[in-house]
Amino acid sequence: MFNKILIANRGEIALRVIRTAREQGIQTVAVYSEADACALHTRLADEAIALGGFMPSESYLDMDKILAAAKKTGAEAIHPGYGFLSENAEFARRVVKAGMAWIGPPPDAITQMGDKIVSRQIMKAANVPMVPGMTEPAADAAVARAAADEMGYPVMLKAAAGGGGKGIRIVHKPEELESAFKTASGEALAGFGDGRMYVERYLVNTRHIEIQVVFDAHGNGVHYGERECSMQRRHQKLVEECPSPAVSVAMREEMGAAALRAGAAVNYEGAGTVEFLASGDEFFFLEMNTRLQVEHPVTEMVTGIDLVWEQLRAAAGEQLGYGQDAIHMRGHSIEVRLNAEDPSNNYLPSIGTIGNVRIPGGPWVRFDSGIYPNMEVGLNYDPMLGKLIVWAPDRMQAIARMRRSLEELNIGGVRTSAVAGLAVMNDKGFQEGEFHTQYLEQMDLQEPASERDKVVAAATAMRRWKQANRAALSPRDADRLGWLARGRVGQASHPHIAGSTAGFSREGSRS
Repeated sequence: MFNKILIANRGEIALRVIRTAREQGIQTVAVYSEADACALHTRLADEAIALGGFMPSESYLDMDKILAAAKKTGAEAIHPGYGFLSENAEFARRVVKAGMAWIGPPPDAITQMGDKIVSRQIMKAANVPMVPGMTEPAADAAVARAAADEMGYPVMLKAAAGGGGKGIRIVHKPEELESAFKTASGEALAGFGDGRMYVERYLVNTRHIEIQVVFDAHGNGVHYGERECSMQRRHQKLVEECPSPAVSVAMREEMGAAALRAGAAVNYEGAGTVEFLASGDEFFFLEMNTRLQVEHPVTEMVTGIDLVWEQLRAAAGEQLGYGQDAIHMRGHSIEVRLNAEDPSNNYLPSIGTIGNVRIPGGPWVRFDSGIYPNMEVGLNYDPMLGKLIVWAPDRMQAIARMRRSLEELNIGGVRTSAVAGLAVMNDKGFQEGEFHTQYLEQMDLQEPASERDKVVAAATAMRRWKQANRAALSPRDADRLGWLARGRVGQASHPHIAGSTAGFSREGSRS
């Protein structure tokens, strides 16, 4: 096993890796940008190396700087976390060439699964069910339209090198395709340096189900069951759970076997996730993420297995040491992503300075986050501030625990997606397990205009009263007025949040 590893990432995932490493007696090296000079991962690691710059391109995406930091500190391996360079085959090759271990799959596996067209070709050969669609890139919009006309509308235009919801467009009519192709291709070219597109049949009201797998370097592999990831907006997940309320034991076995075939087809090593679209008892390959997933904690909570430790073991060349019959799923776990965004305003980004942080507690509540008071939240990095995860013996108890935890949570200074997570927990369709990938976008998360008007009117009235009675205004009312005047509207009246204790605080609105 390694004595020292470098973590080429930031925020909660850097902390997540540091914690497992420390438990196992492994020293850690953090890297950081100028914006992250005071970040928690720099304080918890054994060593921290400044990369300089404020933008990701100047720090967390600079391969030369990261490799130099690893060499300087004597790190034996590099863990990329997720995002940034985690699925960059060139970086993985450079790490190995520099004489260090890459805590991830082989570079060739990253390349093959990172190209959606190539991966579809491989999955077809491995007898993994696929969504009907192209297995070659569309040379132009005319080729894409011909394929769409043949398979029938609606269709989905997808970037060959896409991910994170970018380079994707749903097309309902033939006349929409050319414009959608141009927009999606341009977005993919800007985001991934690759504008190639392909077309696949768009399945309506499907579920997004993924299977967690781990392979060692000796040909052994297991899966850890499924995660339900259908609660998403703009193809980005917000709520995940394990197991899925829509997957039977038999279906789990079939999907798990397909996921293992997928990994074996590219000689996979380490932790990975095979994603499927499911409709009824049918499922179709979507893609394989060649890294640890954001939502891995729900699998850990249900199986009791530390997936980061399994990554480290695989990268160190250790054998898995157990088979599929050793994997047992107990109870139910739910995760809500906490993004700095405003769900009531089309999930627009929210920036500011973190004020008060009140973290939920109690049995089987886990909070993975890198936030701290006075932390600046800007637009340079991903808006995810952290994740709230709970476990309970059954799904309804898990929902109740998540609801209570979200009501207890307070992140002052910025709005967060916690309000959307609470809306989901209170939603009857979610509680009954009857939802799909478009479900969240169809939920109304807007605050009633009448309630907003009341708050605005109250702010105006208090401002006028203050002007007339400035000396008589109490500190508490002055504080409340300040937040009202700046538009920090409390969310207690949100239509989906019955019984919420959300309200005003000295640190900012409850979100």
